[in-house]
Amino acid sequence: MREIDRRVRFLRKRLDVLQVVETTPKDLSKVFFGAWVELESEDGETVKYRIVGPDEFDVSKGYISMDAPLAKALMRKAEGDDVCVSLPKGEKTYEIIEVYYQQGES
Repeated sequence: MREIDRRVRFLRKRLDVLQVVETTPKDLSKVFFGAWVELESEDGETVKYRIVGPDEFDVSKGYISMDAPLAKALMRKAEGDDVCVSLPKGEKTYEIIEVYYQQGES
């Protein structure tokens, strides 16, 4: 019960600082909050991520936090741009293959 109360207090404090984003950016060709981004690594591996808030991340769904190093490196980049990210295993370079936004997602 104590753990549940602690979690409820934490979530109540978060409500004051949360901001709902319901619009897409004016420039849909660039990566901003809410974007789906398809990337290709130097070795040909393709991955797809969505940039979400820190409380929404879920790697199993492809959602990464806007505070993650990869998301920070992707912000304001466009299709065709290369992005170099420092990861625990070393630096990795990706090319942005596609950037898109989906309306009406839950």
